[in-house]
Amino acid sequence: MVPDRAHLAALIDHTLLTPEATGAQVRDLVAEAAALGTYSVCVSPSQLPLTVPAGLRVVTVCGFPSGAHPTVVKAAEAADAVAKGAQEVDMVVNLGLVREGRWGDVEADVRAVREACGPAGLKVIIESAVLSDEEIVACCRAARAAGADFVKTSTGFHPAGGASTHAVRLMRRVVGKHLGVKASGGIRTAQAALAMLDAGASRLGLSASAAVLDGLAQLSSRTRPGAPHTLTPLHMNRLQV
Repeated sequence: MVPDRAHLAALIDHTLLTPEATGAQVRDLVAEAAALGTYSVCVSPSQLPLTVPAGLRVVTVCGFPSGAHPTVVKAAEAADAVAKGAQEVDMVVNLGLVREGRWGDVEADVRAVREACGPAGLKVIIESAVLSDEEIVACCRAARAAGADFVKTSTGFHPAGGASTHAVRLMRRVVGKHLGVKASGGIRTAQAALAMLDAGASRLGLSASAAVLDGLAQLSSRTRPGAPHTLTPLHMNRLQV
């Protein structure tokens, strides 16, 4: 069965990360997220602090979108964001370190941000579309070892592309029930969103949240390919801040 609108909305980080986003657009994002019932809004750190209604969480990004920032800069950015009210931080791994196979340094980079986040949740964006399966596996292991709460597919800004069900399924297999898996990047329809959940995602990063949620009505009247969709414990948000 297709999940109802409220259950799906509660898994969404309603996102606006375009560089030209204005304060007025971010306020509109917050209003729309509240109306839709999403889990959070995800905005650039320069938009913090952000006033949101009760029950709506604030997520931001760190080392975004390249991940090529020095670790000390990422840690400082994360600490500043948390001090300004961010309840979750989505950091980007250093892809150069990944490509060189320097897994100890990848883990150290994540751990420094983990420590800077304090009580806030940490998601690690691995930019899965540009990685081999072996690199996806190693990134997820490094993120878990460093104390991350989630692994996340994509920034949505890399030319290689965004989330895929293959990557989500592989990431879930690596982290098991220990971490959440966030699918983001290019998810613009209800069918695509549900496919990510079926593959193992427990959070969705969406800019087209309204369109995705509106699309549920069309899917509820017909059977989707694959197994019926149910919200399992893996789909429950691990970070109830």
